[in-house]
Amino acid sequence: MSLVVDIEKRLGDFTLCTSFETDGGILGLLGASGCGKSMTLKCIAGIEKPDKGRIILDGVTLYDSDKRINLPPQQRQVGYLFQNYALFPNMTVRQNILCGLRAEKDRQKKEKALEDVVKLLQLEGLEGHRPSQLSGGQAQRTALARILVSRPKLLMLDEPFSALDSHLRVQLQWQLRSLLAEFRRDVLLVTHDRDEAYHLCTRIAVMDGGSVLALQPTKALFADPGSIRAAHLTGCKNIVSARKCGEYEVEVPEWGVRMTTAQPVRDDLVAIGIRAHYFNQKSAQNRYPIVYVGDMEEPFEWIVEFRYAAQSEGSRPIWWRVPKDRRPTVFPEAFGVAPANILLLYS
Repeated sequence: MSLVVDIEKRLGDFTLCTSFETDGGILGLLGASGCGKSMTLKCIAGIEKPDKGRIILDGVTLYDSDKRINLPPQQRQVGYLFQNYALFPNMTVRQNILCGLRAEKDRQKKEKALEDVVKLLQLEGLEGHRPSQLSGGQAQRTALARILVSRPKLLMLDEPFSALDSHLRVQLQWQLRSLLAEFRRDVLLVTHDRDEAYHLCTRIAVMDGGSVLALQPTKALFADPGSIRAAHLTGCKNIVSARKCGEYEVEVPEWGVRMTTAQPVRDDLVAIGIRAHYFNQKSAQNRYPIVYVGDMEEPFEWIVEFRYAAQSEGSRPIWWRVPKDRRPTVFPEAFGVAPANILLLYS
């Protein structure tokens, strides 16, 4: 299975200009609100028409502006789960799911497909319920059942957990991950939540301003985001301007320090990032004196703010995250950072 997307669409002052390919698995579109994630899905589904470009799914052209091809949504074999699930309120769970089988004329096949998907998504006993009688998780599974029963070639999920509380969100992430492993076709997941993307996606495309900034395997992206925007979106709290001063060395004027890196530094370096968990009071590498600023308690961690001793006055404090059972009774006099934990950022 494969999906090729290379499209442009202008919306007032905003221009969606996105290009990416999939090769199976779950691709996350990660970005802030308004960056073009949901519009990309709508263009793929045929709900919106791009101004130009092409969309090809498993060798079938869904849209091509040059060839004047624009298949209607019902012919694209794309399943699209909306943020609000879009269930019909006056229909039961059974009736909502059967809407995904309108093209199937054989009654026995319909009933068998309905039975299979109800069992798969653990909806037994809810077939006669209406959406207003369902919990958030049950509504989500019903909407997924309606999509999956039609056996789409591509499944697209638009912020599927945004309406759920944190406890239910984690539960459903586990369930959805197992379900998608059985789907064995391309999946696009739109999210602004880095944890959600990390838990569910095999690869992540970082979107900003209508464009894809980076597309990498999930763990590779978090280990080396490459850009300031991608570092922010993957949760890096300490990002600061920096410049190259050696093949494996950077200077950070605001912090008054130099750092040795594990990767060679390119000439176009603009910043570095250090994740809040990466500071180590015992490390001898990239070690500098520090000054305590303040702290904030979380349920299982402390967020501690500090400055380097030579740090510029008025500059933003640095974050250190430490589990409660590992916080020292006396604040360290210095921190070190492993060269491999210096994120090099180029734009």
